[in-house]
Amino acid sequence: MASDYNTALIEEFRANNGKLGGQWANSNLVLVNTVGAKSGQVRTIPLAFLQQDDRIYIVGSAAGSESHPAWYFNLLANPDITYELGDDPVDASASLLEGEDRAAAWTDIVAALPFFGDYQTRVSREIPVFVLTPR
Repeated sequence: MASDYNTALIEEFRANNGKLGGQWANSNLVLVNTVGAKSGQVRTIPLAFLQQDDRIYIVGSAAGSESHPAWYFNLLANPDITYELGDDPVDASASLLEGEDRAAAWTDIVAALPFFGDYQTRVSREIPVFVLTPR
């Protein structure tokens, strides 16, 4: 279940075609609609992202937590998702990046969004990266 904060953020995002105010005014946020691994219910998560061509990269940092976020497990169990960048939802497949693919994406992500690099220094786990590819 989304927190009240996330619910308000999602509502503002959708009401303003992806444009946000306040602390999120100049941020790149995507709404990712997953299917719960256990519940089977659709869950919407606002996430920072990096876009390269038609690929969207999202990071399972959980704000620097030692645990993967719940949506990480949802994507592993149900990789067929939709995402929203402010217009119509896009059908996509989510793939967990590993090895050299993850390393290359991570370099680009940290260059664009340095706070993810800060999170990685605080945790012992390798922070996962997913690529969302339109279907």
